[in-house]
Amino acid sequence: MQKRKIAHFQVNPVGLGCMNLSHAYGVPPSREQAERVLLGALDAGYDFFDTATLYGFGANETLVGEVLASHRKRFVLASKCGMGGELVDGKLTRVIDGSPAKIRAQCEASLKRLKTDVIDLYYLHRWDKKVPIEESVGALADLQRAGKIQSIGLSEVSAGTLRRAYREAPIAAVQTEYSLWTRNPEIAVLDACKELGVTFVAFSPVARGFLCGDLQDASTLTVNDIRKTMPRFLPENYPKNLHLLTHYLALAKSMNCTGAQLALAWLLNKHPNLIAIPGTTQVAHMQDNMAANDIALDLQTIQALEAMFRSDQIIGNRYNAQARSEVDTEEDA
Repeated sequence: MQKRKIAHFQVNPVGLGCMNLSHAYGVPPSREQAERVLLGALDAGYDFFDTATLYGFGANETLVGEVLASHRKRFVLASKCGMGGELVDGKLTRVIDGSPAKIRAQCEASLKRLKTDVIDLYYLHRWDKKVPIEESVGALADLQRAGKIQSIGLSEVSAGTLRRAYREAPIAAVQTEYSLWTRNPEIAVLDACKELGVTFVAFSPVARGFLCGDLQDASTLTVNDIRKTMPRFLPENYPKNLHLLTHYLALAKSMNCTGAQLALAWLLNKHPNLIAIPGTTQVAHMQDNMAANDIALDLQTIQALEAMFRSDQIIGNRYNAQARSEVDTEEDA
């Protein structure tokens, strides 16, 4: 599959989401295993790596910087600001802060951790609703003019917010959760991206592991796994969602591919201006994800897949009430 445009770069349609190596899904892998994944990804053809200030409260950027800095010319580097860790009552806590001063400070810290002079794509991780989007994007534009970042991105925003931001400065990419069982971007923001020439970056494209088919019992998730707070993975809901996988995994098997590969192929075949960034802690899974580039799907198969995961069949929202209040993405009525 041909490379795709993001900002002024050309990258493979499947990039690597690095969060899993430090954050969110239970106990992170060892440093040695994380290095194997990152360096193996370069060898497998990955040329777009995505991290953030938030992930591991800086640990993920440090990891990416230490492992990949000597290979910096081989890949496009994306990171995020506006959400990070701060001491609140003596405890390191996730805080959303989109003020220009915070954005500047986080960028400087990220540059040091990543061991680079410039970040190729820098996202506002969450729109801080206490700060006009124009002010946050204006601060990013200042960083761009200063040569600290090359292009500006937004994460988890609505079509309306994207248009407001774009009037302040050109936006290169919008990153939002998107998979067969999370179709919110189809409401409006995908169309807005197409209209404005903005690349859409799909995170959690295999539905936080659900579409892989390996997680049969959500009660086995460790206490620090973020899925334990997500309604779809709750004990009363997850068993009701599992039935959606029966025909899906059978179709993947008939096509001689994995569930993850079929999920990625659906995204890549349907949207030519989309880049997917699955994350993993396993070298084999990382290699399998890249191979999804080579899976061609006809319109009939795409429509069949979508029929398997209608929104009215999925039990539970993708986020709990607190997380939903922090994003700006459209939701089905």
